[in-house]
Amino acid sequence: MNSSPSFPTGTVRPLLLSHFTATSCIGQGLQPTLAALRAERSGLKRCDFDSVDLATWTGTVEGVDNEVLPAALQAYDCRNNRLAQLGLRQDHFGEAVRALASRVGRKRIGVFLGTSTSGILQTEIAYRQLDPATGQLPAGFRYAETHNPFSVTSFVRHFFQLEGPAMTVSSACSSSAKVFASAQRMMAAGLIDAALVGGVDSLCLTTLYGFNSLDLLSSQPCQPFDAARKGISIGEGAAFVLLEKLPESLDADAILLRGIGESSDAHHMSSPHPEGLGAIAAMRHALASAGLQPGQIDYINLHGTATPSNDATEGKAVASVFGKHALPGSSTKGATGHTLGAAGGLEAVISALALQQGFMPAGVNTHTVDPDLPVNYLLHNREQAPQHVLSNSFGFGGTNCSLVLARAS
Repeated sequence: MNSSPSFPTGTVRPLLLSHFTATSCIGQGLQPTLAALRAERSGLKRCDFDSVDLATWTGTVEGVDNEVLPAALQAYDCRNNRLAQLGLRQDHFGEAVRALASRVGRKRIGVFLGTSTSGILQTEIAYRQLDPATGQLPAGFRYAETHNPFSVTSFVRHFFQLEGPAMTVSSACSSSAKVFASAQRMMAAGLIDAALVGGVDSLCLTTLYGFNSLDLLSSQPCQPFDAARKGISIGEGAAFVLLEKLPESLDADAILLRGIGESSDAHHMSSPHPEGLGAIAAMRHALASAGLQPGQIDYINLHGTATPSNDATEGKAVASVFGKHALPGSSTKGATGHTLGAAGGLEAVISALALQQGFMPAGVNTHTVDPDLPVNYLLHNREQAPQHVLSNSFGFGGTNCSLVLARAS
């Protein structure tokens, strides 16, 4: 154990990631996730979800349909909340939440989760069951507990019987990165002592057909930053993190939230700013709040969706902040797919694993890096232990968030 380190005056006070877990198409829990990353293995497969008839690939989590919610929470039954429960059952996360509640009190733990479509699949199913005579939705349909974006946060809060502040952030692909900022502000204000943060997003027809209508779906497994990249592969996932104030002493391999940067460039409803101005601002703010210089970041988990414009814009932004080809980075979406509202949380956990396990994960499915993109892209795992990692999450409408995670020593 080491004493709690000191940090530069004026920076965000770091928070401890005391417990975390991730579930996606590459694994349920940390060990399967780590094994897939180590093996440079993708979980994407040809789309066979529900009635979807599209030539694309998806990252589906196995076993979601077999999850049964507690009897008292049956009103919340939908694919998204089943996925949330499946994720909460991994890595003894539930035990960690209950132990924390016993220590600080149920009223002093906030719940902040990100999602984009929440339980919209339940509404899609309900519309298939409209009464042919009246056009009414089925009597058992519960919008508030399923489709509503607050549904997953409310479900998790009730699942653990927590009583602190709770909110859902739904800012597209930055959703479950921005929840770290929401939690940090409430903790700094003294409103709570700890927070359960993360994100959950599940497959649905609206998402798949919606991105297809924008010509953003790839007909093959997505290839972030590849010269032949053609678009995204949609995945689903659940990631959860317990954030706490720093204790008096820390293990050497403890993972800290060191910095947060948010911006909103509002350049376009769906396209990023061509010069990446919002992304640049988010990364610089994250560095400043951590009290770090660009050269102190060792690895960057790129947003890297594999669309031509997104990767080109992020490449420009990264080069502007860190220099051309300067910083090793990769997008893990080639392995997990783009989990949309869960992406920020999932990739924060992957970044924490990289810090904890001492390696930099490869960009799976990428074969030939686009020579026009000024990035140092990792085609294979690098056995090099990072001390500081930057994780990018950039969403529709220019909602951007960058997180700096670090080892305690």
